Amino acid sequence: MKKIYFFFLLIPAFGYAQTTDTTKVEQYCELVAQYRLLSRKVNIDVDYGDERKFFKDYRLKDETGKLKKFNSVVDALNYMGQQGWKLVNAFLVSEGSGTTISNAYHYVFRKEFLKEDVDRAEQ
Repeated sequence: MKKIYFFFLLIPAFGYAQTTDTTKVEQYCELVAQYRLLSRKVNIDVDYGDERKFFKDYRLKDETGKLKKFNSVVDALNYMGQQGWKLVNAFLVSEGSGTTISNAYHYVFRKEFLKEDVDRAEQ
């Protein structure tokens, strides 16, 4: 009789699906922040590694498709953190010379996704 009870106690332990590290995949994105002309606000461009078309706007948009506006770079970094992205690296790229120097701040983020979700999104 005790063996039967022991068997029923083990069934729930095997009945649950487990997510292992092998079913997760890391995805990266790059956020590029540039200050607007004559303003302290920033434009944010996000690169998820997709093929980029020349005339397409890659600035960050909200759920409704409207352009997401940020007060500062820190505001954009906080937004990415709220979305579950973790900061990996940050660096500055300066272009131009003399009085026409343009600075772009680059931030690389990482986030774990289920492999099946990434595969579905790529289709």
